[in-house]
Amino acid sequence: MLVHRHAAGPDPAAEDLEGLRAQLDELDRLLLDIVRDRIRCCVRIADAKRRHGVPMMQPHRIAIVQERAASYAAEHGVDAPFLRRLYDLIIDETCRVEDLVIADDNAAG
Repeated sequence: MLVHRHAAGPDPAAEDLEGLRAQLDELDRLLLDIVRDRIRCCVRIADAKRRHGVPMMQPHRIAIVQERAASYAAEHGVDAPFLRRLYDLIIDETCRVEDLVIADDNAAG
């Protein structure tokens, strides 16, 4: 026998999901803002490197960032390989941006 349920009011599951999705959307916005701010900071770092003749690639800094992410993963129960891949992407992009800034002969400084 097929029983049809007729909603007598709001669906609590849908309301829960809606609230949680709104929270997730806000967290995504904050995450994207942080990524943007990180790239902007790297642009300032690249400008300083360009002005002072410092090479763009600083392998020891990349190692420090990756070690910090690994420690964070261990302390907070986040998958370490995931954070490694995430930082690989972020570092690749910031290196690309730094290369552009350092190569820009028209940059202020």
